Amino acid sequence: MTSSKNGPWRTAGRQLILNRPAMISAAAFAIIVLACLAAPLYASHIAHVDPFTSNVAGTTVIDGRTTDLLQQSSDGLGLGVTPLGPTWDPRHYLLGADNQGRDVTARLLYGGRNSLYIGLASAFVCCLIAAVLGIVAGYFGGWADAVLARLFDVVWAFPVYLLAICLSVVLMTSGLDIGPLHLDAGSLLTPILIIAVIYVPYVARPLRGQVMALREREYIHAAIGSGATDRRIMRREVLPNVLPTIIVFLPMMTALNMLTESALSFLSVGVQSPDASWGTIINDGLGLLYTRPAVTVAPGLLIALTAVALNVFGDGVRDALDPNARLRGGV
Repeated sequence: MTSSKNGPWRTAGRQLILNRPAMISAAAFAIIVLACLAAPLYASHIAHVDPFTSNVAGTTVIDGRTTDLLQQSSDGLGLGVTPLGPTWDPRHYLLGADNQGRDVTARLLYGGRNSLYIGLASAFVCCLIAAVLGIVAGYFGGWADAVLARLFDVVWAFPVYLLAICLSVVLMTSGLDIGPLHLDAGSLLTPILIIAVIYVPYVARPLRGQVMALREREYIHAAIGSGATDRRIMRREVLPNVLPTIIVFLPMMTALNMLTESALSFLSVGVQSPDASWGTIINDGLGLLYTRPAVTVAPGLLIALTAVALNVFGDGVRDALDPNARLRGGV
């Protein structure tokens, strides 16, 4: 009998801790999350700004001088006014202002809260739905597998972003009202559900195949022969074996979902005003790309850094949870 000290979860945890790239990526992701969670503190007590209110006639003090946030353009491009550039002072528009005179840094932190929230929440919802459907389809087979497999095929047949855009346009316009489920058009739960649903087949299909293979194992047949119920077998025998796969999917799906949310928000069918996300900030700064590139480059770099950190960490989790050493027994 394996002691808890040397159990597979503890062994995987030690292997993950010894994986330096995975730990560095986890630390980078944690820093980004903590910085975004501190957005209200930064906006209220350090920068003293409201990142959601237009401030086209506002001013700030730089090196003892009062400076307009939107200055008359002198580059000959006909833009009229140019927002204040980066001051590199956390107290005064660190990354400058956008075309509405709003603090880019404060909006970046607030936008990160929504991007990360949607990415994490949709990944959990997606993996939860996929785990239930994949286990049911793989374990029972027959008509249940046929119906669910065809449903996966239908969703998979659509290009991901085209399906997401179509659903977003409909739900962002009229909201969702099905029985007890009611979502307003601008609710953050709307993009969470949309992104979660469109990626369910990408997680459920591998789980279904894994469960179908497990269904033929001797210990599953022994459990069936001993009179164990299907519910008990799925909970005590099947779920512990597919749980490592689900855990591996979580950080990778978080990165993918965050990228999808940013793309939808950039196209104005994701997070809606007055909320912000990294995608909406990139859209806001598109017209300032040549004069104030920080408005667009900063959220783009954060999206890339977060996605890379999550994928490297996911690779480390996958390496730690050796697929040849599946967990067996209860959870």
